[in-house]
Amino acid sequence: MTSSDATLLPPGAKESAAARVHRSVDGAPPPGTGVRPVRLGIACAEFNGGITYRLLTGALDAVDAADGGPGSVTVAWAPGAFELPLVASALVRSGTVDAVVCLGAVIRGDTGHYDFVAGQCAAGLQRVQLDTGVPVVFGVLTTETVEQALARSEGDATNKGREAVTTAVGMVRLLTAIASGEG
Repeated sequence: MTSSDATLLPPGAKESAAARVHRSVDGAPPPGTGVRPVRLGIACAEFNGGITYRLLTGALDAVDAADGGPGSVTVAWAPGAFELPLVASALVRSGTVDAVVCLGAVIRGDTGHYDFVAGQCAAGLQRVQLDTGVPVVFGVLTTETVEQALARSEGDATNKGREAVTTAVGMVRLLTAIASGEG
């Protein structure tokens, strides 16, 4: 999902770029090849939990659509978004996941709390990802209003939890393809 159709990758763009370089890798499995399900950790923030649950539902719908099944998912609940980086780190260190999706909602209020929580959550998740080499996807909504958070967690294709799982699976496959020399 993007914010505008004008920002979408044009049809044929990857193929056009691939024709001009030595190697182009996008991580999409070749048609007809068996790909094992990606083992996902999903770290969920309890604060603003109604929104988080809607994101989790979208995320699990994406897992079902990818034939990952419930056996490939571990869900861990953190008190809030600020704690998500530590939970993501613990999931990665467990060795039981190929990627972590972090879900939550930080909604601007009347204090500066929003700025600290949203920024530190994002920075912490980025740090876990870069320090470990394991994809950690930022599926935390950072919105001005509850209404915006509700709109981004609808039970359809626009659900950001669904999008986060799609990103995580794509990143695992891309990194695997890069490491194996495929592409």
